[in-house]
Amino acid sequence: MAKKTEKLTTRVLERLARELPEGDEVWDKDLSGYHVRAGKRGLTLRLSYYNLTGKRRVLTIGRYGADNLTADSGRKRAKEARSVVTQGGDPRAVLEEAKAEAERQQQQTLRAYLDGPYAAYQNRMKDGAANLRRIKNDFSDWLDKPMSSLARVDVERWQADQEAMDKPRAFGTLKRTYDALCGLLAHAAERKVIPAHPLKGVKLQKPALSDEELAEQGAERRYLEPEEVEALFAGLEAYQEEKRQQRRSSRAHGKAYLPDLDGVAYVDHVKPWILTMFYTGFRPGDLFGLRWEHVNLTFATARKVIEKTAHKRPEPQTFPLSRAAVDVLKTWWKQLGEPKTGLVFSSPVTGKRMSSTAMQKPWAAVRKLAGLPDDLQLYTLRHNFASQLVMGGVDLLTVSKLMAHADIQTTIAHYAHLAPDHKRDAVELFARKAPGQGDEIAAEEAV
Repeated sequence: MAKKTEKLTTRVLERLARELPEGDEVWDKDLSGYHVRAGKRGLTLRLSYYNLTGKRRVLTIGRYGADNLTADSGRKRAKEARSVVTQGGDPRAVLEEAKAEAERQQQQTLRAYLDGPYAAYQNRMKDGAANLRRIKNDFSDWLDKPMSSLARVDVERWQADQEAMDKPRAFGTLKRTYDALCGLLAHAAERKVIPAHPLKGVKLQKPALSDEELAEQGAERRYLEPEEVEALFAGLEAYQEEKRQQRRSSRAHGKAYLPDLDGVAYVDHVKPWILTMFYTGFRPGDLFGLRWEHVNLTFATARKVIEKTAHKRPEPQTFPLSRAAVDVLKTWWKQLGEPKTGLVFSSPVTGKRMSSTAMQKPWAAVRKLAGLPDDLQLYTLRHNFASQLVMGGVDLLTVSKLMAHADIQTTIAHYAHLAPDHKRDAVELFARKAPGQGDEIAAEEAV
């Protein structure tokens, strides 16, 4: 059957789109191998040619009218492909290779590997399902990226975005998520799915320590000697007397409108704040955030969310208050007019929460008046609280709970050495039961 030939112009293609039966072809008069074929979805522009081995090949240029493919653009693409053939190339082979590479890249996307080989691997692990969810949720914007394309700049941008959220997650949480991703990439690299681990050696940037964290690290973990405790309390009284004297002077020199401080228990928030820290061991941040709603003076408890560990333990914790702590808070509460709500220690200027550095100057003043060492930090009061409990024989688990440590290992690492030597007492008790040892030990004790 003879080939149908026409000049494949716009007018001709529009007519053929209406008239050409499905499966029939019309070849262009001018450009060798260029033709159109009718199908169910319309006309398809194609180019027929022979490669260097003499094999006939057909290159599909595209569907006429789709993706802005016109008679002119179709002819132009056909000429470019014909030029490749003239130079010994195979345009369809190039297209097939590009398609294969695209499919290979698709198989190497984070999503494909996460849902495929890595899911099979992780589902055999105890926490595998959680790891898969963590990667999928926290790196959702990366799922359709080829794994090999991930770079340091992506990690830096991701960390910055996470830290800029209204409720940024803790660095430890981000690190666990990032480590889960790196585990996947290492798995893919080991199995030659990707040439190499693209993020190997790339680490998250640890954020700068907060003022409170700096204070905690900078404070020597030591307890206060009895004479230092006595000096501290004397310093607090000296601070109060100094403030009262200043107020008397001000009232005597034209400022009689200022409140008289001689008739109140506390001249300001400083003494009750420091005493509360001394008797509870609370972190400064938790004292700054302490509210009257958290305090039950009748039952001698404080119940609040610990700010430092809120990302791990968002539920409130209950702490018993000693009689001394209750006396301080009750006196302060009465002095403030017995409020039912609000901050226990609010800013005397704004009435809002005090800044993290608000107690630095008052502490320096008290410390100087007490004659305490210049390097004695406020945070030492917290360390003293834990140390005294341990030395008093309180078990480490109880101390850990009172200190609101997220992990008892923190308590053990810093305070266990202060515990009484119960182990030595235990072995001595055992030895006493050996034959003859009881008499010998009794004789030694008598001497």
